Amino acid sequence: MPSSKSSSAVPSPRDKSAGESRQEALISVVVPTRDRPAALRRCLDALSAQTVLDHLEVVVVDDGSRAADEVAAATAGHDHVRLIRRSGGGPAAARNAGARTARGAFLCFTDDDCVPRPDWAERIVDALRQGADAAAGTTTLSRAGALAEASDLVAHALDAPPRPGSALAFAASNNIACTRTAFEATPFDESYSGAAGEDRDWCARLTSGGFALRSAPDARVVHDQPLTVLSFLGQQVRYGQGAFQFRHGSDQRRPLESPSFYAALVRGAFAKGFSVGLLFSAAQAATAAGFARAWVTARRRSLSVKRDPGLAASTSRGKGP
Repeated sequence: MPSSKSSSAVPSPRDKSAGESRQEALISVVVPTRDRPAALRRCLDALSAQTVLDHLEVVVVDDGSRAADEVAAATAGHDHVRLIRRSGGGPAAARNAGARTARGAFLCFTDDDCVPRPDWAERIVDALRQGADAAAGTTTLSRAGALAEASDLVAHALDAPPRPGSALAFAASNNIACTRTAFEATPFDESYSGAAGEDRDWCARLTSGGFALRSAPDARVVHDQPLTVLSFLGQQVRYGQGAFQFRHGSDQRRPLESPSFYAALVRGAFAKGFSVGLLFSAAQAATAAGFARAWVTARRRSLSVKRDPGLAASTSRGKGP
């Protein structure tokens, strides 16, 4: 059933009377970026080919790039693209900054290393017009092989099967959209300084707040992510650190899934081939290592605060909502 919070959802541009403003029908796409101008250019070229381009604006948020001139050059020549700059802070803070300057009633989020299909924005916003407060599309990797398959299994470990309109508990932040009402009630938590855990936290707070997160499987994005074994495992360590913050970084403690949940994931990975299963198992070990590292860091910080209570105030400064 559609969420009651979306009863005032903006109608499709084709249904609007001539007297209504274009702003009410506008779709805003927020793209955080940092030092990846070539990837950003591919992303913006894909957004320039959207079927709803006449109702689209793109807000690129440069989150402290050293290659600022190259990033600016990548955005040049796109009349529907606006560039804003930040000194850094991570993708959660960048998404918030972009969304708050965006003019659209619908907010879409993708990453600079993603290539949306031409009908991506139209398909994902259709889910919002049909009553969802937030929607998530389908993301596939541009590469094939055991490493790509293991990475894809990690990315979708918490996903439900993508049936149109089905309720979701989690969706990655490189292919989501929401109404402005849902975003204003649930901005990204800026205390997540890296690209790990912030999307899981956002989805958890969104759904616990009574908003509906629905699947929009026809809204497709290709993730053009360079993969090596070392970069893959490094990413999993960061995921583990983000997972610790997700579990322990708020007043509400979030317990781990049962051992049978993780065992089923590993069995499913080996069912796709020995190499996939081995890589997936290594990823789980790297995630556990990142989780343990974050626990040790938090423990040391806690002991330091006990010795010097003044540290508690200084470490809490700068946290987002």
